[in-house]
Order: sequence, then C-alpha cells, then structure tokens
Amino acid sequence: MEPRRGGRAARLTLGLALLCSALEAAPAGPQPRSAVGKFWHVSDLHLDPTYHITPDRTKVCSSSKGANASNPGPFGDFLCDSPYQLILSAFAFMKDSKQQVSFMIWTGDSPPHVPVKELSTKLVISIIGNMSSTIRNFFPDLQVFPALGNHDYWPQDQLPVTTSEVYNAVADFWKPWLTDEAISTFRKGGFYTQLFESSDSSQPLRIISLNTNLYYSPNSVTVNITDPANQFAWLEGILEACSQKEEKVYIIGHVPIGYLPYARNTTAIREYYNERLVKIFRKYSSVIAGQFFGHTHRDSIMVLLDEEEKPVNSLFVAPAVTPVKNVWQMESNNPGVRLYQYDLLDYSLLDLWQFYLDLRDANKKNESNWKLEYILTKAYGIEDLKPESLYEMAKQLSMPHSTLFEQYYSNFIVPTLFLHGSGNVLKVSYPFPTEAFLMTHRKHQRGMT
Repeated sequence: MEPRRGGRAARLTLGLALLCSALEAAPAGPQPRSAVGKFWHVSDLHLDPTYHITPDRTKVCSSSKGANASNPGPFGDFLCDSPYQLILSAFAFMKDSKQQVSFMIWTGDSPPHVPVKELSTKLVISIIGNMSSTIRNFFPDLQVFPALGNHDYWPQDQLPVTTSEVYNAVADFWKPWLTDEAISTFRKGGFYTQLFESSDSSQPLRIISLNTNLYYSPNSVTVNITDPANQFAWLEGILEACSQKEEKVYIIGHVPIGYLPYARNTTAIREYYNERLVKIFRKYSSVIAGQFFGHTHRDSIMVLLDEEEKPVNSLFVAPAVTPVKNVWQMESNNPGVRLYQYDLLDYSLLDLWQFYLDLRDANKKNESNWKLEYILTKAYGIEDLKPESLYEMAKQLSMPHSTLFEQYYSNFIVPTLFLHGSGNVLKVSYPFPTEAFLMTHRKHQRGMT
C-alpha cells in the first residue's frame, strides 16, 4: 500500500476519493428501483493469524512489526492486520443485512503485512484457503468472483508469468465459483474471465479478473517483459469478442491503474503497463460498464477520459477490511465493505452504499455494529455512477483546499478519529499532493493551472 515510483499517466481524471456525509444508520436496504441488481465488494482482508491480546503490546500481532499496538481489542488494532473475529464480523454483517445480491467481487490480499521471512508459500496458500472457505461458509449459494492481490503470493509482489504452486492451489480453492475454462486460464497466469448469467437480466455480464500484480512496480519477475503472461493480448481478445457479441463487462483486479491517491504523479503500476491498459480500456470503453480494484486501502474513484477528454469509464477502489497502518502514517481506515446497485438491463452502475465498523467503539463494547457511512448519489446529489455523473462530481473538487475537499479527505480514510479538531473547525494535514485528485494527462504535462 506504500507509494511506488511511477511516471506519466494517460489522460485520466484519477484518485478522486469518495466524499460524503456520514449517515446515522443504514435503512433496511436500498429503496426499490425498477430493474435494479446489487452486488457486494470486499477487499484487502489481510488476516493476521498471530493477533492476540497480551500485556506486551509489541507482541499483539506480527503485522505491527514490533511497534506497540495502540489500543488492541477483540476486533483489532490500527497497527495490526485483521484478527479473524473482525473478518467474521464483516461477513456476518453482510449476511445479516439480508440484501438480495446477485454476486460478490473479492479483490484480493488475504495474508498479513509481515516480513518475508515470517511467511512461506505454504502459509500463504493456507490463509487464502481459509478466507475462501470462510466466504463460502457465510454465502454457500452466492456466486463470488475473486482476484489475486500482491500479497497473495510468496515472496509477496513476485507473482509469476507461468503456472505456479500458488496459482494451482488457489485455482482449487476457487473451483466452486469458477468454470473449468476459467480455472484452466487462471492456472497459467492468475487471471480469468467468466460469464454471469441471471434470470433477472436479458443479457449476461462478463467478468474479467485481471492479475494486475504482474504490472506492479515491486514485481522483479516482470521487469522488461512487454506482455507478462500474455495478459494484454488475452484481454484485448476477450474485449474484442465482447464488442462483437455486444456483451457488457466488469473489470476486477487488485492493484488499480492510474495515479495513487496519496503520491504526487505516481502510478500504482509501471508507467508502460499503465499506458497500455489505458489504451485498451479506451478502445473498448463502450462495453466496459465498470472497473473495481483494491490495494490502496483507501476509498476512491476514478474517471477514465478518452482522447478528447470525454468521460468514458467509471473506476472504483474499495477501502480495506483491515485497519492496519504504518507507525509513521497519521491516519488509518476503519474497516469497510460496500454494496453496489446496477441496472439489470445494461449493467451501468446506479449507486454505491459504503458501510464501516467504528473499530474503537466495537472494541470498547465488545460487539460489532456496522453502519452506513454514505450513499453516493444522495451525498453528492448526482443521478447515478456513470462516467458523466462522476466527472461532474470531480469538478466540484477542483479547488483542493476548499472545505469540500477537507470533508472529502475525512471520508477518504473511512472516518477515524486521527484528524485534529479545534472547536467546530476541522483541521486537516495533507500528507500527499492535493493536485493528484483531479489531474488529466494534459494538465500533468503543462502543470496545474
């Protein structure tokens, strides 16, 4: 989740975090709309099996890397990755909410943030298997579409371009959800595609699960490889077929394209790969109805612009379930999960419901009470989550140091209490350049005006 070296990014309006007024409590469910479907999105579970309460706070969890846990409780600590009880709490909330969802997307990262020597291929496989079976136990009849994260391998980040022990083991874990064809493709490179067919919709939806970890800067395996695992060629072939068949597509992956939300002019993946993906997504934007990622642990959205700077694609980065932060970071995030509403006719995105757990309160009361943080359309007064609507929303944040932007930043981290207040005036420190939240390729070349 740390900023990585990067460079010029193609014309994107990127890193625009969701800014919303927190709501007191969630209604029983989204208000009914004609021809509306729903699906869950969870990301970055990061189970830490070593988490336990002990008087020695340096030994509460391996993921604190020897630092004192700040205020450990049954549901975790802001310097630790997720205890199993936190993950159970998240899925129990989702199940008990009684939302009539069509499917779930799960965008990777099950193992904890610990030094390489404290994990192994066997442990990583075991943790991914644990999380896969946990999801199946809560949702035995639900279609799940998973994606690999950069921590879903050992050593972390070094995902290979050919079949591997991890790819094969994970393929076996995911057999209950995926077709034989998808599993066969996954074993070769950690990516796949599969149709989702619903009796509620007149046409199927194609899910494309990308292994964007192949393009991640710390991955030394793929240095100087033009098309790692031939994923670009495969992706273009799938999208071309979708275009011919007039199928709609959701892209899912772990590491997002575009700028990181907390680093100046820095892409999450290597610049060349970023440019290549942007070119492909522009070309087939008419069939791509949405893109969904994780990795940054921060709640953010992006809008892909075409070469004439017209908005053509909506991209969403989900906040993490894990609350972990580094010692030097000022803020962490409360655990979060989200629910999307989509149009059953064309799979366009209609709304987003973000839920969170107040970690301090849960630990204090020894019970989890997940709450609705915001409903995107109500918070912003926009009609839907289509690219045109989100682009108009982006323009509202073009003044980085406005009160609106400060409000945005407080929600960017899924509200915690790390921000400093003085009376009724919220004072926010900016650990990253605010310009990065609204920047096109052209502005990047010329500088902000």
